[in-house]
Amino acid sequence: MPPLRKLHHLTGHEAAVFALCPGFSHGKVLSGGGEGWIVEWDLEHPELGRLIARVETQVFSMAALPEHRMVVAGNMHGGVHWIDLDHPEATKNIAHHQKGTFAVLPVAEEVFTVGGEGRITRWAAPEGRTIESMYLSNQSLRSLAFSAGRNELAVGASDNSIYLLDAATMEIKHRIEAAHASSVFSLQYAPDDNYLLSGGRDAHLNGWSLNGDPQKIHSQPAHWYTINAIQFHPDGSSFATASRDKTIKIWDASDLQLLKVLETVRDQGHIRSVNALCWSPHRELLVSAGDDRSLIVWGE
Repeated sequence: MPPLRKLHHLTGHEAAVFALCPGFSHGKVLSGGGEGWIVEWDLEHPELGRLIARVETQVFSMAALPEHRMVVAGNMHGGVHWIDLDHPEATKNIAHHQKGTFAVLPVAEEVFTVGGEGRITRWAAPEGRTIESMYLSNQSLRSLAFSAGRNELAVGASDNSIYLLDAATMEIKHRIEAAHASSVFSLQYAPDDNYLLSGGRDAHLNGWSLNGDPQKIHSQPAHWYTINAIQFHPDGSSFATASRDKTIKIWDASDLQLLKVLETVRDQGHIRSVNALCWSPHRELLVSAGDDRSLIVWGE
């Protein structure tokens, strides 16, 4: 993978940026912030951020549904916003989770959300109708990932566990207890579905073999503080981690060895916690967002 350098510094949010996701067309990225703004950025002209929606409180999580021109956003109070960009009058704000909606994940014509009360919910998209809910824990559910090849959901919890669920039935296939020493804040399946990566509030990066019962195959103290996000490069050869320690780290996907650190002073990186990552196939650009109210675009 070519070395990354800072290409653009995007400002405009008036509070911390907690969420990033691919936008509605090639080269577009959406960001969600603590002031309730959802902004669309064009990576060809990144200085032109465009406010496309606003909610009444902090956006903690977010996903775009391009085929429906909708954004699903989770807020700090546990609400789930179904934002119809073409028909704003049809937008729904549903009070559903408690203590925060921490992850939103679209899978085909459904959307999964997890919240602070320990519940995972399957929704029908685009109507924003709940299909089923299940409590996995008496503590917060913090992260979500999906493997199409395994038809499986991974859920990270504040009870230090990772839950593996059948995506069709929501049946619990495995519970990995004590997966981390504290909350599991980030999860990502490898593109070949052979292993699962997890990042915790304990700052450790763990790898889990998925052949048979899950087995820990890798563990290292990857950052100084919480690992907030994990994202694979579009070609699957590497992945990035983002942390409350203000850094982004790039890792080799084949052996989980560190390749690069993007930091505050040397690389003109974030000056506060890095909360979210989005790796766009468009020119293979990495977008990061953090508590410093800004986004940074990294590339060759």
